[in-house]
Parts: sequence; C-alpha cells; structure tokens
Amino acid sequence: MNYNRPLIPEWESLDAVILAWPHPETDWAPWLEEVRSVYLELVTAINAAQAGVIMLCAQQDVADLQARLPKSSNVLIVPAEYNDTWVRDYAFLTCRGDDHGKPTGEPVEFQFNGWGKKFDATLDNQVNRRYLAGMCNAPLRSNPLIAEGGALEIDQHGQLLSTAQCLLNPKRNGNLSLDEYEQEFCAFLGCESVTIFHQGHLEGDDTDGHIDTLVRFTPDHGLVIQAADNRPDDSHFAGLNALCIECQNAFPEHQQYRLPLPCIHNQEGERLPASYANFLICNRAVLLPVYQQPEDGEAIAVMQRAFPHHSIVPINCAPLVQQFGSLHCVSMQVPQYTLRAEVLAQLNQGVSIYDF
Repeated sequence: MNYNRPLIPEWESLDAVILAWPHPETDWAPWLEEVRSVYLELVTAINAAQAGVIMLCAQQDVADLQARLPKSSNVLIVPAEYNDTWVRDYAFLTCRGDDHGKPTGEPVEFQFNGWGKKFDATLDNQVNRRYLAGMCNAPLRSNPLIAEGGALEIDQHGQLLSTAQCLLNPKRNGNLSLDEYEQEFCAFLGCESVTIFHQGHLEGDDTDGHIDTLVRFTPDHGLVIQAADNRPDDSHFAGLNALCIECQNAFPEHQQYRLPLPCIHNQEGERLPASYANFLICNRAVLLPVYQQPEDGEAIAVMQRAFPHHSIVPINCAPLVQQFGSLHCVSMQVPQYTLRAEVLAQLNQGVSIYDF
C-alpha cells in the first residue's frame, strides 16, 4: 500500500525534540556526568531555537533531572524504561498527514533490533507505543521492517537516501534486496525515489554506516558530506572520496559541502566515528557536533556556507563519541502539527512531568 504521505524533511518547523536522559544502567556509566552536561547544553540550544524538549527519563532519575534543569526550560519529562539513549533509531519518524484539510504530522515507526542484534533493544522498541504515540494527533503507523531513523535522510522533493552496508546486514531483514527496500520505503514513507550509497564508512560505527554520519541534504539543493580531503593519508580517505564521487554521479546538480575529518581515538586506542555530518536542524538553527579538535573551526565554516539562513550552534560532543555516536543520533525532531494541543501547552509551560 502506498500511503502517499511523505516523510517530513528535518528543516521544516519543529515543536519539539525527543531526547533520552542518560542513566547509570546505560553504557554511559563511565562518562555519565560529562554526557549529562552535553544533554543540558542541548536542552538550552533546542529551547533557544524555539522548540521544546520531550525527555524520556528513568523514574529514579526524574527528581534529579528536575533539579538540574533551569526553571525557564521548556522540558516535558516522560518517566520511561529504555535500554539506551540513541532515540534517533527508535523514536517515531513523522510523515505529512491531513486531517480534514488541516495539516498534521503522522507518527510512523519501523522496528528496532539494536542495529542488527548487536545490543539488547527490547525496551527501546516499545518506547513509541508505550509513551510517545499517545502524545500525537494522529495514530501511530507501524511497519514490521527493521530500520533505524539514522539510516534515512529525505529532502523536500521526496528523495530518500540510505546506505547499502546498513540495509544489507542480514541480521536486520534477512536477505531483503535493495530493490525490495526501495519499494517498501516508497510505499510506507511516501518518497518519490531512493538513492542507496555503497561507499563510505567510519571506523568504530556500530550502525553499519548510517547515512546521518555520511551525507545530509540541505534545503537549497546541497549535499553536506563527511569527507576526508584534509587527511589524504587517512584510512578513510579512499572510501569517503569514493562517496563524494558517488554523490556527484547521483546528484550532479547539487552543490557539495565537504566536511573535514577529525581523528579521535579512545583510551583503548580505537578510532572513534566522529562525524560533523551528525548535526540536527532545529528551526532556524543547526546544532553542530564539535569535538575539541583542530578541524572544528573549518567544520563550522563549511556548515555556515551550507546553511546560510541558519545559525550554526556548536555543541561539544566529545563525550558522546566515546560511545560511538553523536548529536543527531541522540535526538529526534517532532514537526509542527504532530503533538496534541494539550501536550504542546504543557511542553511550553516550563519543566513538568507528563501525566499519561
């Protein structure tokens, strides 16, 4: 069935961003306070961009979170159970709906199995149905396909991007072919075309090459690409350069904005998948992950050229990348017209606890 209700691009107006507060039972334990500081900085930046925050939070941490948040924050705390904080890959996506002639955001979900059964995601996979669906004007549409939000990128023309390495992991959907994925995405997400890239991957990436670490659209026929032009001797150079060529062949009329590649290792000597392409567009701001690296300044300059009508807001995500992810991975946008009026009213009244 083709629902003809396209996935909404990230740069359209948002009412909220979903986050999940790090707790000691997640893999954040060794860096818990540093990571929580990043989240508090994110809350401030999201609120400054005229969006509220829907914060999933373990019940035992609710009081502590309330105490940490400035009273002026617009944060709706949702007591919840979840395995980890990468909400990009399990919180609902939003398609464009219609309610008797009025625009509405329609929540949709795929299934999540911990990036191909790498990690337990049983609780994460229940978050939409248990906690988030009831906040929305339209009912949640579910698809049995295993797919993550970070694996999908769309523009205003219904052009969807993904990567072959991620989709073809047999522990997601068995032997499903790329043609079958394309048919499923067009039917369920209302997209007009699907481009699946075969090149490019960051070492240490548990997601098998999510598109949100590699290639992102801009509203003005641009492609932001995590390149490696600054590191011709890096092990990533050949693959990321091939990705740039692949992008040129697929989108010859799009301008490329190539980001520099940082080089960060953890204490065990593992290369961390630090990507400047893992940014979040939040109304008229672009929240950009930076890593306290020499390349940060160039990344900010590239992003300002790519998004000339947005403010570029750097967020120190060095603590986040210790767990092999970054800013876009921990967030999920909620477009306008998605949330019920009473939920939106509560979200905009300060710090409160959602009563569902």
